[in-house]
Amino acid sequence: MPQAVELLEAYRTKTLSPVEATRAALSAIDRHNDAVNAFVLVDPDGAMAAARESEKRWHDGCPLGPGDGIPTSIKDALWTRGWPTLRGSWLIDEAGPWNEDAPSVARLRESGAVLLGKTTTPEYSWKGVTDSPRHGVTGNPWDPAVTAGGSSGGSAAAVALGMGAWSVGTDGGGSVRIPGAFTGTVALKPTYGLIPLYPPSPFGTLSHAGPMARTVADVAALLDVVTGFDERDWSAMPSPPSSFRAALNGGIAGLRVAYSPNLGFGINDPEVDIAVRAAVEVLAAAGAHVAEVDPGFADPVHAFHVLWFAGEAKVLEGKLTGPDVGRIDPGLRRTAETGAAFTASDYLDATAVRMKLGELMGRFHQTYDVLVTPTLPLTAFAVGRDVPDGSPSADWTSWTPYTYPFNLTQQPALSVPCGFSSGGLPVGLQIVGPRHSDALVLRVGATYQGATDWHRRVPALLTEEVA
Repeated sequence: MPQAVELLEAYRTKTLSPVEATRAALSAIDRHNDAVNAFVLVDPDGAMAAARESEKRWHDGCPLGPGDGIPTSIKDALWTRGWPTLRGSWLIDEAGPWNEDAPSVARLRESGAVLLGKTTTPEYSWKGVTDSPRHGVTGNPWDPAVTAGGSSGGSAAAVALGMGAWSVGTDGGGSVRIPGAFTGTVALKPTYGLIPLYPPSPFGTLSHAGPMARTVADVAALLDVVTGFDERDWSAMPSPPSSFRAALNGGIAGLRVAYSPNLGFGINDPEVDIAVRAAVEVLAAAGAHVAEVDPGFADPVHAFHVLWFAGEAKVLEGKLTGPDVGRIDPGLRRTAETGAAFTASDYLDATAVRMKLGELMGRFHQTYDVLVTPTLPLTAFAVGRDVPDGSPSADWTSWTPYTYPFNLTQQPALSVPCGFSSGGLPVGLQIVGPRHSDALVLRVGATYQGATDWHRRVPALLTEEVA
């Protein structure tokens, strides 16, 4: 599957059509979905009908928008008109009705994107890997025996294997960046409110929608499509005044980059440290002024747990007893029970920690334009587990210390591939900017990708296919 930006140029020059691109995406789904379980729903007839309509528009020289004809998948946490949104849970009735699109899905449809289907998520997107009682386990394109990460693991696996050029995921504590890092793909958690959300998330203002693709350029192009004010989201930002894709060039000479290997409290696999340090050297060689420095905050995991587990308790309100309780993911049930015991005072205390962290990072970015860290301290581990072997905690946050802090602060955070372990599994570099600096964060990522080729590496499933 060519990149989305390449597809758009091919459509313009009529060297490739949306029909051909959609057939290729559907063929990739047919070949690889059984191995990784990326999709819970595929609509080949609807996709081909949309592709034929797009082909005619391009032939007539009147595409609907910058997404016209791009094969795209949607995480099964976002409402999509005509398709059920089951969120990996047996508690949701497939019958619907399903009459409304989430804002990002509506923008894609308005732009003429070809919607292929819905991708896998853990139950109610509650954790950092992708498996659920309803839809099973999602494996990694580089090795299906290890996890693709989560909670947008299906979306990451889909774009990694050419099952469409774009996917839209969600991120409440790292849920696009975690699978992006584990699968060698690119994922952005934008500034909160830049991509409107509806219906509101039970996790409140922790939860963001996020574009996922194989390159920074494609992520920026998708961001151009899915942003834009939507009256259904009370916290939606105004529509951006300019294109994110158009702002990728210009380089990073003179940029002030803070490099924190572990935010002062994480512990990394040595191979992750090596890959990320090498990535930082690439940024320095591109002209950035790099300083190794921690932002200076303690691990805010307790505050995050209060807010996150309380959201889970709300999701399962009235469902933690009764005939369906045995059909709920046991880890979700456990943490929702913890969340149900928190008080209003606990919630306000956690919010105060969040506000203080936001203030600290706001001041930090007066000195440093961006902060770079590992996306995760490890590479992917075995499927079917919430945490890796030897974890000191049953909570997924124990192995994702660098992602959830920036959901608390609502800052843009981008994950790009920056290397591989000796076992052939991807490593991710996280680039974080102050709120509303999404274009800058993307430009740093694009500069890095322009100097490296990690994003061009092909997953094992595809190399086996060629062989």
